[in-house]
Amino acid sequence: MAGGREYSKTQKKIINRYYEHEDSIASLKLGELVSDLYLCEDAKKAEKLWQRVGLALAHTKANPAEVRKLLEDKDVQRLAKLVGTLA
Repeated sequence: MAGGREYSKTQKKIINRYYEHEDSIASLKLGELVSDLYLCEDAKKAEKLWQRVGLALAHTKANPAEVRKLLEDKDVQRLAKLVGTLA
């Protein structure tokens, strides 16, 4: 294939809107993850949820040092506070 993918006008608008609102989408995902972590009782599932938290935080404007410390400590209450400030 010589050229890149061509999108219709409607598809381009959808893609642009997604990237315009990427931070708010990440905040919503983080809110759901906080709820899941509070209710999680399985250690393996909690570890996977924390990995998803790390990926979602990468799409926000959160301080990388604070994010790194949060992921090391795995403190759900601090995560909830951080999500509240991001929203």
